[in-house]
Amino acid sequence: MSIDQQATSMFRELMPFTAELEIEVVSQSKEEMVSRFAWAPSRCTVGGALHGGAVMTLADANAATLAFLNLPEGAQGTTTIESKTNFLRAIRSGYATARSRLLHGGRRIIVIETDVVDDSGKLAARVTQTQAVL
Repeated sequence: MSIDQQATSMFRELMPFTAELEIEVVSQSKEEMVSRFAWAPSRCTVGGALHGGAVMTLADANAATLAFLNLPEGAQGTTTIESKTNFLRAIRSGYATARSRLLHGGRRIIVIETDVVDDSGKLAARVTQTQAVL
């Protein structure tokens, strides 16, 4: 089993809802987390566009994992206290890929920015999340 397959397994075990969407980890580090899931008709809204809630789930799970990887010593976890999403284009085929980057890693607050792109690399959504350190 590759490192990314092991990460995907842990990701799905810790956040079971990610298994429902079949989200897979592409890469992870303390600086950046990348995951994706495939477009499917069951994940769509009108016109074959991925549902915004599915896109937000991908971004949220990705950001939460990156926040966890950047917890300060002694912290137990995080909880999302703010999440803002800008939807810029629909994804109607292929994969939705989320790339999260750490904007601020503090003792009490962690801020993550996530871009969700389609297969051509076009920006479909940008999500900024603030996580409180527990």
